[in-house]
Amino acid sequence: MPDSFDGTSKIWGGRFRQPPDPRFFAYGRSVEWDRRLAPQDIRGSLAHAASLHAAGIIDDAQARALREGLQALAQRLAAGEALAITAQDEDVHGAIERLLGPAGEYLHAGRSRNDQVALDFHLFCKESAQGLAGLAHGLQAALLAQAEALGEALCPGMTHLQEAQPVLFAHQIMAYFWMFERDRRRLLWAADQADRSPLGAGALAGAGLPLDTRATAKALGLSDVYPNSIDAVSDRDFALDLAYAASLCALHLSRLGEEIVLWASRPFDWIQLPDAFSSGSSMMPQKKNPDAAELLRGRAGRVVGRLVGLLMVLKGLPLAYVRDLQEDKEALFEIVDTLGDGLELTAAMLQAATFTPPGVAQGDLMLATELADYLVRQGVPFRQAHHLVGQAVRTAVERGGNFLALSREDWLAISSHFTSRALGELMDPLRAASRRAVEGGTAPARVREQISRAHAALGV
Repeated sequence: MPDSFDGTSKIWGGRFRQPPDPRFFAYGRSVEWDRRLAPQDIRGSLAHAASLHAAGIIDDAQARALREGLQALAQRLAAGEALAITAQDEDVHGAIERLLGPAGEYLHAGRSRNDQVALDFHLFCKESAQGLAGLAHGLQAALLAQAEALGEALCPGMTHLQEAQPVLFAHQIMAYFWMFERDRRRLLWAADQADRSPLGAGALAGAGLPLDTRATAKALGLSDVYPNSIDAVSDRDFALDLAYAASLCALHLSRLGEEIVLWASRPFDWIQLPDAFSSGSSMMPQKKNPDAAELLRGRAGRVVGRLVGLLMVLKGLPLAYVRDLQEDKEALFEIVDTLGDGLELTAAMLQAATFTPPGVAQGDLMLATELADYLVRQGVPFRQAHHLVGQAVRTAVERGGNFLALSREDWLAISSHFTSRALGELMDPLRAASRRAVEGGTAPARVREQISRAHAALGV
């Protein structure tokens, strides 16, 4: 920070006699993090310069100088070179204007920081939402590949974390595929919500120069313009749409992370994580901890927290632009980075993991619902059937086993419908799963149907 500031060096400095207080300047300075918007700002400025030229506001030489200067900056950024930021730069927009030299003085005609920043953020949110949707696609492909490899292998389906009914392990995996499919579609929807240009709104009342805002939007790859200039500079709904879509996706990553932690534990042992996605203990040499999956749970809090923070920034703001809106960028940056890292990590971890389906034993107590449904098919009211099978469960538990612990006489004493032939089929867990053949059920044929639908959803 320099010892003193020249207030007149700011684009707005002409009205002020005193330079900014160093504490105020540092408090409001955003260039250290909004420099991330430099590619979007350059794109927007190229389109705006073309609009000024088309309207006759700048001449051929000025337009060429701006175009060549902006393109040079874009090339340097693409090559990995950082912007040359100085202590006087308040934000990335001012830094770019300064780096353009004398030509930069023409660039701000017909444009306010308000619509300029809003445009940059629209471009960032649209591109980020599309990128996150692509990463979600990659994770879905990893889930789908594992589900296909699992075939008709069974595992206990659970409610309340208690064994409930036999399901195909692939069916369990595919539940997460469809969660992330909804996330992917929400992210694409969020990209669509950012697909409009606020440029031309000026500070709030609209530009006073004859600019073709639709042509500018088209040049930027945006499909629409705002119908209201005040709304254009104060709207951040599109950012919230992305933040919400990302938050829900992070919650789904957290749920999957929790499952992986459970499945990797010794009582389950349903998945083996490679060393590359595990950590050890600083004290206990035998430990192999599923830290990557645990971090998915923890980092969901960052994303949701930033969503809530952004909601509170926007709560009760008057029209049109207010400086509070500066707080939106850093929140979205962290949301996008955290979710993107999580999606990429999870896809790689699942691709490298080995699933070991535990299977379901013949006569397992998880077949109780099959027994009750069988009685219903024989004409027994369900409540009565539930009670009768409950008696069978109680007897099996008292004998320390599963349904195979009951004799033929035990079954006939419960219900004459429980013949040896019927029980032979009812004790088979794969047959039990196959009877769950409603659309969306765990029957192998239905799971194969799901997998076909999943391929179609991903376009693979």
